[in-house]
Amino acid sequence: NGQYRPAGQETPVFGPTQQLDFELETAFIVGQGTAQGSTVPLADAESHIFGLVLFNDWSARDIQSWEYQPLGPFLGKNFASSVSPWVVTLDALEPFRVAGPAQEPQPLPYLQGTSYHHFDIQLEVLIQPAGATVAPLVISHTSMRHLYWSMAQQLTHHASNGCPLEAGDLYASGTISGPTSGSLGSLLEMTQRGTQPLALPGDLQLGFLRDGDTVILRGYAEKNGVRIGLGEVSSTVLPAATTE
Repeated sequence: NGQYRPAGQETPVFGPTQQLDFELETAFIVGQGTAQGSTVPLADAESHIFGLVLFNDWSARDIQSWEYQPLGPFLGKNFASSVSPWVVTLDALEPFRVAGPAQEPQPLPYLQGTSYHHFDIQLEVLIQPAGATVAPLVISHTSMRHLYWSMAQQLTHHASNGCPLEAGDLYASGTISGPTSGSLGSLLEMTQRGTQPLALPGDLQLGFLRDGDTVILRGYAEKNGVRIGLGEVSSTVLPAATTE
């Protein structure tokens, strides 16, 4: 629930979102913390990262678009997050290390360094519509290698003003989208904010999520016969709680 302004109205209303969305993300977990006031050089950043999980950053797009000016994301983002059930360490992912995308313009010096801080982790989004008897349908396939900012850069920037890191802190990547229409990481992007719904089996269309829809995120890395799984995170949308 939150405030949003329906199309054609001048004033907002309070109620359940009509534009529920997922965001395909990963997240890293801090292993080694830092003291208040300390910074983390880019070359040392990965020594503070214990491992990765899959992360679904649930988003209410109508609430988000109404409140983000001047507040920024608030009730549109704070109601739920889902993570996969186990942590995959960076040691296990070492064979899948790759260069990231070219960064133009060049980052400031404290974020410059080796380009091999990215990982080629395959990511999928599957949807099973409410009441459907068919198997979940893959609607996106992308890779973590498409992240513009690496985990190391994100951690270094976060700590650059002396913000302390604590063991167990969880930092989400932001939406991971690839360069093609089949590799996008949210319904906001896939459907052009619901204006171009996805065609699903059974003459169904999907603009945003509805009660009873199930969203599944999967991740794995595979190379030369070696496969490392990040598991999956599966969530079914329930009706919004009623308010007095």
